[in-house]
Amino acid sequence: MAKTVWISGASRGIGKSAAVHFARAGYKIAAGYHENDAAMQSLMQQLAEIGAMAVPVKGDIADPAAVESMAEYICSTLGGIDVLIANAGVAHYSMLEDMAYNEWRRVIDTDLTGVYNMIHASLPSMRNRGGGSIINVSSVWGIYGGSCEAAYSATKGAILALTKALAQELGPSNIRVNCIAPGVIDTDMVQVLGPKVLHDLAEQTPLGRLGTPQDIANAVAFLVSEKASFITGQVLTVDGAFVG
Repeated sequence: MAKTVWISGASRGIGKSAAVHFARAGYKIAAGYHENDAAMQSLMQQLAEIGAMAVPVKGDIADPAAVESMAEYICSTLGGIDVLIANAGVAHYSMLEDMAYNEWRRVIDTDLTGVYNMIHASLPSMRNRGGGSIINVSSVWGIYGGSCEAAYSATKGAILALTKALAQELGPSNIRVNCIAPGVIDTDMVQVLGPKVLHDLAEQTPLGRLGTPQDIANAVAFLVSEKASFITGQVLTVDGAFVG
């Protein structure tokens, strides 16, 4: 029986690459997104061409009631949740002293509480199915910290600790919890930094380039696979040896 993977932020970037990767591997896809209907329609067409069973799941992961409804919908349409990839996130680039409280809350509520909401909503199904795999997407900024990205760095650092704690808590239920910490990945989120900054970031990466969404999807796929069946509570940094 095909397993189901729920991916947040699936309409673009890392989430989209992961959705396509898992569809090609025979998974049923619950593709989460918030607002970009056109991008999700394009992804659904691509997944249909692959031959995957897939459903779009629209909603704000910062809203716990909405996330519970999403999980119920996934279970009713695709049979349950076996794999969760908590990928969606937002960023805010400014000095902390210039950051308004509502801007701080938006990043915390989406990037950290949103991960809690998704995991909380997925666990009953995973327990009923005898186990599962959770992949939390953090960032190297959660390890090094990023100037002018204090809120984002704070959430990504918290995700590292959350991953380690849940691996211990959920291991007896045969649920593995791991984390990916991407370096600078060529997505819409980093393109706003501008070509000069991106050039400098590529030069800070010993491999001499920015990462791609597929680089991250490959790492996620490994951690979900049976080849990683004894790996849990780990943070896999995929950053080309980036120097923060």
